[in-house]
Amino acid sequence: MDGCPYDGQSYDERHLGAMTGSEQASGPLAGLLVADFSRILAGPYATMLLADLGADVIKVEGPGGDDTRTWQPPVRDGVSTYYLSVNRNKRSIALDLRDAADLAAAHELARRADVFVENFRPGGLARFGLDYDAVSAGNPAVVYASISGFGSGPKGAALPGYDLIVQAMSGLMSVTGSPDGEPFRAGVAVFDVISGLHATIGILAALNLRHETGAGQHIEISLLASAMSGLVNQTGAYVAGGVVPFRMGNSHPSLFPYEPLPCADGDLVITAGNDLQFGKLAEALGVPELAEDPRFVRNEDRTANREALRPLLVERLRTRSKQEWFRALTAVGVPCGPINTIDQGVAFAEEVGLSPVVMAGGMPTVRNPITFSATPPSYRLPPPALDEHGEEIRRWLGVAAPAAPAAPAAPAAPAAPDLEELP
Repeated sequence: MDGCPYDGQSYDERHLGAMTGSEQASGPLAGLLVADFSRILAGPYATMLLADLGADVIKVEGPGGDDTRTWQPPVRDGVSTYYLSVNRNKRSIALDLRDAADLAAAHELARRADVFVENFRPGGLARFGLDYDAVSAGNPAVVYASISGFGSGPKGAALPGYDLIVQAMSGLMSVTGSPDGEPFRAGVAVFDVISGLHATIGILAALNLRHETGAGQHIEISLLASAMSGLVNQTGAYVAGGVVPFRMGNSHPSLFPYEPLPCADGDLVITAGNDLQFGKLAEALGVPELAEDPRFVRNEDRTANREALRPLLVERLRTRSKQEWFRALTAVGVPCGPINTIDQGVAFAEEVGLSPVVMAGGMPTVRNPITFSATPPSYRLPPPALDEHGEEIRRWLGVAAPAAPAAPAAPAAPAAPDLEELP
């Protein structure tokens, strides 16, 4: 199958911006239409990255909206900052897939989409005719990405895919925290984020192949598979070395010094990753003889004798502030950095020229981390209100709005969200 995979469909038919007269997106993915049936973090993060690079992303939500709209505090103007963090550059339509008109809208959107992203429980969309087999039958060029917690196998499919559960079951929490303390989770939903990145990589790879073949394919990403890969040297220690890693606090199993060390007013992370850097550290601290000590000459020596070396380093570090040592050590090529709060981290990113905060339709958001020399990311739309673009999207799809329900005789309990089967 060669040539354009959308013979018979015009650009105006497939792309909302062309129909509404809104500003056309620029960027390396301009012209791609993404049907985003995902919620919470992994899927929305992936689709936001695609949107930043120019893709038209239509966020499909159940009548109750993305769960993260209510995950608060903190809030900005009454909206959860969790939701705001991963939903810019999208348009929102609320669809109840149990309603015939809304289901028709979902099917038409799937027919036009270049990319379809979902994180229902495996098999959850089949009853709506929106699973990969059904969508690809009418749209063979679609790149269809499914994100789950534990994969689509018979045992994994039944398990709910929350990041914290995967942090626990993957082993991450077993290596996070003090050696004599309880296991800790990471301070961010790390496997949701990694899964979102893996989804983005998979989508782009499949789109590249589609340029050659004209055919799409089904991509599956799970949080647990992403965890196995994302634990890198920790899973590698067991798989290749037969060693089961354990909690070491802030220490590194294979390097020293590679951890926070106390200065006069707080901790400084020092990462002397090789013998040359350790020699520079010892010289800067005024104890050059440490680099010649047989106990500390090589990295493996320092790692084995870390309990003897640590107090010798701390004795010198406590004589000055963490900022003074940061400047002095950085000047001689020793990697280090103070432990910042989030606001200090943002300020430092600004200081080094990364311009971390950008405005998306008047909403401050965190800049897309990728820099392009010719096709930079853009920040066209703020995170949408629920169904903010529903009317124009329905018009563009050529489907009617669902009939208004009859007024109930008595107050009714809120309906369960249509996307209830998502993890």
